[in-house]
Amino acid sequence: MKEETKPIKRSVQLAPLSREHHNGLLFAWKIKQGMENNTPLEMLRSYSMWYWRHHIKPHFYQEEKILIPHMPADHPMAVRLKEEHDHIRELVLGLDEQADKRSLQILCDLLNRHIRFEERELFGKKEKILSTEKLDEVHKELEKHPLKTEEWKEEEFWIKKKD
Repeated sequence: MKEETKPIKRSVQLAPLSREHHNGLLFAWKIKQGMENNTPLEMLRSYSMWYWRHHIKPHFYQEEKILIPHMPADHPMAVRLKEEHDHIRELVLGLDEQADKRSLQILCDLLNRHIRFEERELFGKKEKILSTEKLDEVHKELEKHPLKTEEWKEEEFWIKKKD
């Protein structure tokens, strides 16, 4: 019998980051669907670079400059976050030079694992160890650096075309 995954109840203070995580999972799904639909690599590269600039890069800023400073720099979860951010950053920036299906697949898989790590482990840990006052401070800082809700205005390549 398959074990049911229950949604994680996130604190109000970290909910903005969780919402962006949902969008990150959707980004990875769209890229995978695009590959299945034989979308030209240039379109997938263009979308990935757009998503990097408008969503991932500012999200990384929020986590690295606002959230992570509330734990020791050498904490294994902080180290993992930074290393995975660096790897994702390298993969995306590498796409700017040359996009191929393998790189896109690696990026999607890493992004999925990374988001699940943050949601299932890191955020739960932060909510347990930080006081309500500290979480409120994090939330206030997140509000000072809001993420844009800009939408992709080009072709919705992830939708299968009817023959």
